[in-house]
Amino acid sequence: MTVDRRTFLSQVGVAASAATLSSCSGDPRIEQVAGNPDDASLNWSKAPCRYCGTGCGVEVGVSEGKVMAVRGDEQAEVNKGLLCVKGYHLPAMLYGKDRLKFPMKRKPDGKGFERISWDEALDLIAINFQKTLDDHGPEAVAMYGSGQWTVFDGYAASKWVKAGMQSNNLDPNARLCMASAVMGFITQFQSDEPMGCYDDFEHGNDFILWGNNMAEMHPVLFSRILENKRVNGSVRVVDIATRWTQTSDYADTYIEITPGTDLALANGILHLLLKNGKVDQAFVDENLVFKRGIEDLDEIGYGCFDDQADRYTFNDKGRDSSLAELKEFLADYTPERVSEITGVSVNHIKLLGDMYGDQSRNTVSLWCMGVNQHTRGTWMNNLINDLHLITGKISRPGNNPFSLTGQPSACGTAREVGTLSNRLPADMVVTKPEHRAKAEEIWGLDEGTINPKPGYHAVDMFRALSRGDVKSIWIQTTNPWVTLPNLERFERKPGDGRFIVVSDIYPTPTTAIADLVLPAAAWVEREGVFGNTERRTQQWNKLVEPPGEAKEDAWQIMEVAKRMGMDHLFPWNDDEDWHEAMFEEYRKFTLGTGKDLASYEQLKEARGLRWPVVDGKETTYRYAAGIDPYVEKEQGVHFYKAKGYGEKAAFWLRPYHPPAEVPDDEYPFWLTTGRVLEHWHTGSMTRRVKELHQAVPKAYIELSRSDATRLGIENGDTVRVSSRRGSLELDAQIDGRGKPPAGTVFVPFFDEGRLINVLTLDAMDCISKEPDYKKCAVKIEMA
Repeated sequence: MTVDRRTFLSQVGVAASAATLSSCSGDPRIEQVAGNPDDASLNWSKAPCRYCGTGCGVEVGVSEGKVMAVRGDEQAEVNKGLLCVKGYHLPAMLYGKDRLKFPMKRKPDGKGFERISWDEALDLIAINFQKTLDDHGPEAVAMYGSGQWTVFDGYAASKWVKAGMQSNNLDPNARLCMASAVMGFITQFQSDEPMGCYDDFEHGNDFILWGNNMAEMHPVLFSRILENKRVNGSVRVVDIATRWTQTSDYADTYIEITPGTDLALANGILHLLLKNGKVDQAFVDENLVFKRGIEDLDEIGYGCFDDQADRYTFNDKGRDSSLAELKEFLADYTPERVSEITGVSVNHIKLLGDMYGDQSRNTVSLWCMGVNQHTRGTWMNNLINDLHLITGKISRPGNNPFSLTGQPSACGTAREVGTLSNRLPADMVVTKPEHRAKAEEIWGLDEGTINPKPGYHAVDMFRALSRGDVKSIWIQTTNPWVTLPNLERFERKPGDGRFIVVSDIYPTPTTAIADLVLPAAAWVEREGVFGNTERRTQQWNKLVEPPGEAKEDAWQIMEVAKRMGMDHLFPWNDDEDWHEAMFEEYRKFTLGTGKDLASYEQLKEARGLRWPVVDGKETTYRYAAGIDPYVEKEQGVHFYKAKGYGEKAAFWLRPYHPPAEVPDDEYPFWLTTGRVLEHWHTGSMTRRVKELHQAVPKAYIELSRSDATRLGIENGDTVRVSSRRGSLELDAQIDGRGKPPAGTVFVPFFDEGRLINVLTLDAMDCISKEPDYKKCAVKIEMA
């Protein structure tokens, strides 16, 4: 299907190029606001969108202290003036009538909350965390953050936890969505984040989507691919997926794959590339080393709760390999055998081999949660990168592996600031003495202050909270009592001895279990910096006041740290512009490393700049001669960050392993979960937008027509879906926008009233420790 960008976005939910808050009367949670984007009384300022990792530029119209309208920023290179349906309704996200406005403490009888002052709230946190440190040590405190944190929030959290409390129990919800991509890049290039950028959408000829419903999850970016296809008719889009989606509607080829078998498919493509002489031997000789890790399934395991009740700490160990060993390794991955494993036809396997091997055409691989939320997600990231390394289709315009992100600053904050439990800023880790020393120098700490032991990753953090090993935890800008897998494992009990603080903008199932709830400022109610998927750092100014006494997350953290005697970590006066001072301190970590950030002054003026930024100039393609300022070669690529591999990229041999749980006679269906176009993550913001809520008011279960007929289920019937961990009642949707094949069902996770993660399995990736939300076994019956 060939359409232009505006038509595509209209077809998937956008009706106009600019939108205002229309009347929201009748919804008790929504305050009515109205504004005309052509009204001359509106004052317009730039900001990135608050939702996904695309980083669309928006112009925000303010009047009388309230955000009244938004429109796509035509100066923003990311989206060039267009937004998706969520972006056009951004203002309403701020004005739900149940916004949290004041600090609230759980009442002594445990029933409900009472309003308290900020001083009492901050003192309460400081006293409880200090007591936990004194009585139980740094392993008993924790902070759980977010890819929605601004750079300021994440940086303040990292200093407080790692420098102040000398704990590494700091992890973001990005562990649940992007950790496998992180470890894919780290294990192969020894530096995180893509080498390509969004310019690839104009330069590519073939776009191969691996389990990535891009039309709904990243519609603005998908529109750029479709525009390329409209202008250049030879562009091809291939959708490799477990169910038909709106992306499939626009793809040239739909390739249905059995859940959990993508490792076999990728190895089958590699088999054909070697067999058919499609290896770029000169590139391989100059730029690659070969590696092979632990492959024994019994030794690796899956990290499920019952198997790893304490901690899942498997550590891969690599050894040297070779191209000759790769040929032997791939010998069994013939098209015929791979077809038996994956359900993909031999002809489609050969088509993919031809596409990756065709040097006359540019190839872009795109993936997101379908690859990352996987018990072997790092391996699958490795194999997609391998397809580009073996053919030399990497670090060139239109030739790149490109992982997409789901949160606005999963890259800029979680990954670049280093708010994961083993990391420090700019690709540094707590386990390396020289990295700790650099952080201690920049932060003005005594030698040995930073703890060398990695902390709990997200799933283990909450397992430790349930066991009582973690006594005090602060959760900001995320909703784990909706998003954690095998959710009932984390139920709170009265008098459990834990102290849980939650900072958010609306009541959620997570605030409901807290001991202390703090109101947070949202989006343009505070100054901020995000970093998007293509390494673009984006700054915005505070445009309106937050409601009530809401405060930004970074301020909350700094105030608690000061009450704990850690003033030296945040040496900026309250009355000065500490945002710029903090950013410039953080920026010191990046300079001279190949991850150089632009100055704050530059970012204030720009619509975002892609790092490394050297001499004021951004970099479109990392590692590319003539483009990346750190590459001294006259042509080709140089993987200069990979010091441990002799400044070459590592090609990892990774075998096929089956999923942790597969359908059987008792639980005969695959369950996969994900998002929908209209809602974002757990819906705590988008479900308060009338138009979005009315479009998709509740979660549902997609079934195939053949399964529904066999089970006697009609469209709209209430059915019970059950796994070995729990059950849930949902309305059936048959022949909707998503169409799973027979034997597979799909449920979105945005609905806090219908918690699908009660059913999901807490198996996780062996390297990244990211949970696998995409496949477990369930049964379906009439409710």
